[in-house]
Amino acid sequence: MPSTIIRWFNYAPETRELLIGFRSGREYAYLDVPEQIFLAMKRAPSKGEFFNVNIRDRYRFVRRDEQ
Repeated sequence: MPSTIIRWFNYAPETRELLIGFRSGREYAYLDVPEQIFLAMKRAPSKGEFFNVNIRDRYRFVRRDEQ
C-alpha cells in the first residue's frame, strides 16, 4: 500500500544513512540508522506509521533538499 506521507526511501549501508523523500517534497537523511531498521521499514505494511514510531524523534537528521 502506498504511503500517504512517504514518497520513497533508500538506505546507504556504507554511511548508515536512511534517506527518505516525503510527499511534501522534502528529503532527509537520517543518520547512524542500523540496517535492521531499514529492512523492517521495507517489510512494514504502513511506512508512515513505522517512520513515526521507529525513526522520527529517534535519529539525528539533515535536510537534503536544501543543498
